[in-house]
Amino acid sequence: MQRSIGVRREDKSRWERRVPITPAVAKELREQHGIQVHVQPSPIRAFSEAEFEAAGALVQEDLAACPVIFAVKEIPLAFFRPGQTYVFFSHVIKGQSHNMPMLRRILELGCTLIDYEKVADERGQRLIFFGRYAGIAGALETLWALGQRLAGEGIPTPLAELRHAYEYHDAAEAQRAVAHVGQDIAAHGLPPQIAPLVIGVTGYGNVSSGAWEILNLLPLAKVTPDDLAAIAGGPGASRFVIYATTFREEHIVTPRADQEQFDCQRYYDCPEGYEPIFDRYLPHLTALINGIYWDARYPRLITKAHLRELFSQGQPRLRIIGDVSCDIEGSIECTVKATEPGEPVFVYHPATGEITDGLVGDGVVVMAVDILPSELPRDASENFGAVLKAHIPAIAAADYSAPFDELALPPEIKRAVIAHRGKLTPAYRHLSQYL
Repeated sequence: MQRSIGVRREDKSRWERRVPITPAVAKELREQHGIQVHVQPSPIRAFSEAEFEAAGALVQEDLAACPVIFAVKEIPLAFFRPGQTYVFFSHVIKGQSHNMPMLRRILELGCTLIDYEKVADERGQRLIFFGRYAGIAGALETLWALGQRLAGEGIPTPLAELRHAYEYHDAAEAQRAVAHVGQDIAAHGLPPQIAPLVIGVTGYGNVSSGAWEILNLLPLAKVTPDDLAAIAGGPGASRFVIYATTFREEHIVTPRADQEQFDCQRYYDCPEGYEPIFDRYLPHLTALINGIYWDARYPRLITKAHLRELFSQGQPRLRIIGDVSCDIEGSIECTVKATEPGEPVFVYHPATGEITDGLVGDGVVVMAVDILPSELPRDASENFGAVLKAHIPAIAAADYSAPFDELALPPEIKRAVIAHRGKLTPAYRHLSQYL
């Protein structure tokens, strides 16, 4: 029996050009699993309707007959239909207030919600994500912003040759451009007034790995966080390399109890027993790329007070914070809003707490695009779809009229069912407090 699934158009932003199911995946699903893919038309999607039709997908506006609908980002309230199943990044698992009306609507209509963010193995490791391309695009935008900011200060560097991530045809073209810049730095060096140029990356997950794919194309001298003070303050630093370091949990917090050794698992379990220490590294960084997961239980990485103190002595070394995680007033407290690819940065003014769009002004430049993978939409969609396709047959075949206990889904997918038949599932009943 042929089954049908739908792919809705993305309309949260004019920059959102990704798709969860590419034409190649749609063709494979039809030919190998008897699953017919129905795709809403879209004027901005990275893959054309002709590409989908050539793959055997049906391009049509009405997806009401599809029991399961796939998307990337949040879905408007008017789109939901009673009893349907929706698979997308819902951004509700932290109780995000702006998405509670959407979750309420899903519950009111007796729908089922599966969230990619919670598809995980038995160890809790995420299986489906765009994180790598968020890191790649985030590093590109951070380097672009750094080059432009320095140029605006009258400090020309090869970084100013870089373009926005979305202005490259694909990731490969962007990587070639970064490698060319790296060759220029290695051959001719950086201006003395900005050397040593130091970039820090927080975290070591998919986002950070993507960022390092870009940074590793530059002439790097990789150092530890504890080396930064000597490098930034010493006379022996080189102008022909960029110094780069990774910040792990032990560089972000320290136990409050005297003599206690840092224990990463204990930090995750009992964050109230730890105090932030990251501000000690801020004076030594030229740029920071932030890729850590954060919620309100944990200390902030950078507070507004940290920046106020740092900038009270004049222009510090720090020029740019690339906040790939983009939690509003979260781990980077001065990320007071999300930006879009067309205007990816603003300047946060520590003395006043105000912001100015663009690159000009006294303060730190903040890159806070919250849909970074959309800047490399074809690459990101192909990578995402290649992983998602293994899970689609089971999602399409499930009988969603069954009670949750009897819902026949693989464990990794069932862990991601936020709501079923209009009720929060046991693992997510705590969300009711936010409704």
